Amino acid sequence: MASMSQLTMAMVTLYSGDPKRIQHFMKVYAFAKMIAEEEQLGAKQREIVEAAALVHDIGIHAAEKKYRSAAGEYQEIEGPPIARAMLMALDFSPALINRVCDMVAHHHSYDKIDEVDLQILIEADFMVNAYEDGLPKRNIKSFRDKIFRTETGIHYLNELFALEN
Repeated sequence: MASMSQLTMAMVTLYSGDPKRIQHFMKVYAFAKMIAEEEQLGAKQREIVEAAALVHDIGIHAAEKKYRSAAGEYQEIEGPPIARAMLMALDFSPALINRVCDMVAHHHSYDKIDEVDLQILIEADFMVNAYEDGLPKRNIKSFRDKIFRTETGIHYLNELFALEN
């Protein structure tokens, strides 16, 4: 079975020449890993969260090429097959591959959060996107109140953006 280091290297290679996107998935990975640890997920679920965080936007280049857009809906369409191929090539387990691909297919579908692993991915991705996109505090607070569920994710978001409860 492959390691997160091998998956990270594969993603860096895939995104060669795109430092903005490499830095994005690395930041999402760091937040997702910390939230999963603080929320005391089991080892298998933490591995799923970490792998999903690394590959969550894996379909972005394909979406830009095919649809001329990096919109989340297109990433959700294009990402799972690419993620599946990469994870299979690195010899991850079928269970991990299936769950990670499902998470990639829904990481912009906030009404389809079915498990804590997807919840954590969405929270970590939002934290990074909110900063990278320069979202106003009122929008961040509104998203927090509607979507965030983990104590750790809420704490990190509040601290990052100096939000009040």
